[in-house]
Amino acid sequence: MRRINGTALIIAALVATLGALAYPVWSYADRSGTGEANLNASSVATQWGPLSATDRDFLVKVRLAGLWELPAGQQAIQRAPSEATKAAGDHLVVGHTDLDRRARDVAAKLGVELPNQPTEQQQGWLRELTAAGGDEYQRKFANLLRAAHGKVFALIAQVRHTTRNSLIRQLASDANQTVLDHITMLEGTGFVDFDGLARDAAGASTASPSGPPMSSGGGVPQVPVPATPSGDQSFTSRPVPPTMEPLPHP
Repeated sequence: MRRINGTALIIAALVATLGALAYPVWSYADRSGTGEANLNASSVATQWGPLSATDRDFLVKVRLAGLWELPAGQQAIQRAPSEATKAAGDHLVVGHTDLDRRARDVAAKLGVELPNQPTEQQQGWLRELTAAGGDEYQRKFANLLRAAHGKVFALIAQVRHTTRNSLIRQLASDANQTVLDHITMLEGTGFVDFDGLARDAAGASTASPSGPPMSSGGGVPQVPVPATPSGDQSFTSRPVPPTMEPLPHP
């Protein structure tokens, strides 16, 4: 009887040890509620890589942008008093026609349903533009569209950084170039209110900004050392040409 009890104790101890070893593995695999678990739960497998909820949201937003910004660009070509605003409208029409084609092609391959109408807010912006005229029209056009492009620009950066889907990654690269071109053209009209954009961004932010301190006493700041490669090497690439800053509108 003692021998049986001793054997039972040994078996119980082994079971407890195996359970203790298995628990961390089970608990690691069942990380429900974590960011990674939520990502996996919202992702769909495709032949081009996992398609996340953020990827799908990006596709819809690219489509929605074209549905209102393209007609806004057409309207600017027809109604804007200045050539700079007409040129911005031209870039919007051409850019979103091409980007919409790419987005629809990617959505068809990935099985993502896209809207066929702008949102109520976007339709309201179009009505607001239609009701305006002259310089008021140009200011509304430049600022409504510059603000919209700035917001989608941030989403593009997030998607381009995090997506695991090769089709979405390429679309994000294409959208990045198109949106940056549109931002540049809109700013070139001279009607963009940069102070207003900064105030809107500050009002939407919950974190306090931080940055390097200003030099005290009004002295000259220390001159930074140039960042240059070391050693004697040759390189094949060339720097990206600097962006020309548009002249302020008179």
